[in-house]
Amino acid sequence: MAYSAAPVSGSSARPEIAPISLKAIAPWAVFFGVLMLVLLYFVGAEQGATSLLSGASVHEWLHDGRHLLGFPCH
Repeated sequence: MAYSAAPVSGSSARPEIAPISLKAIAPWAVFFGVLMLVLLYFVGAEQGATSLLSGASVHEWLHDGRHLLGFPCH
């Protein structure tokens, strides 16, 4: 017997994908948004008068990232 590779009419070859609701995505979007703002602060502004942490350790760890993103630091 020969079998056809084509799907039988009425059955789908691909499973249906359920849409994700905004209520399910919103907490993750807020979390990653806040995380990105904190990261942007530490890369771009954690030095000098706006420093939250004393010393220059954060500045030295993120120094090359500042130059890569175009933030002045000297």
